[in-house]
Amino acid sequence: MKDLKKYSNKTKAAFILLIVMLVILLGNFNTLQNSKNVNENINAIYKDRLVVAHYIFQYYKQLHFIKTEAEKPDLSDTSKKNEIIRTLNSIHDIDNLYAQTVLTNKEKQYFDAFLNSCREINKQVLNKNWNKIAVSSDEAMKTLEALSQIQIQEGKAKLAGANTMYSKNNSLGQLQIALLIILGGITFYLLILKKIKRSIKIPEPPSLN
Repeated sequence: MKDLKKYSNKTKAAFILLIVMLVILLGNFNTLQNSKNVNENINAIYKDRLVVAHYIFQYYKQLHFIKTEAEKPDLSDTSKKNEIIRTLNSIHDIDNLYAQTVLTNKEKQYFDAFLNSCREINKQVLNKNWNKIAVSSDEAMKTLEALSQIQIQEGKAKLAGANTMYSKNNSLGQLQIALLIILGGITFYLLILKKIKRSIKIPEPPSLN
């Protein structure tokens, strides 16, 4: 307390202003960083979740078609083979696009299992083993269902992270507003104090004459 008394009111006020400005500056830096992270999360939700969900839907549709073709009793082996190979080529067109997205370790495992099922289908087409193709198609579709669930979980996690950072930004914004009010109050106080000091006149000593 004694040390504080050594300093003038202006010095104390200036010190408080410096602290308030520093807190606001750090708050702004943190807000910008959080905004960057929110933007990254939103981009990840679109690029690595929503777009991939579309790929999974395309995969599922193509595999369902392969299973249907393999189980058709009135379709010739040649027609089945041609249709299934054409559909497998369409599936492989998506593979590279899917692999370019950010995948978790669990997703990689399921995706590898899916690719193995597709290789098995390709092998059985050459052997004209339509029953095994139908079984492999079912296995591949179950794998896609598991991948779809992971997409939902990862999307929810990214969204939760974005909402948390938004809440932090909102709290920091409110803190900065409060600090700016304090800053304005201190500035107003200094201006009033200066004005009062100027208006006070020191009385002249009495004349000896």
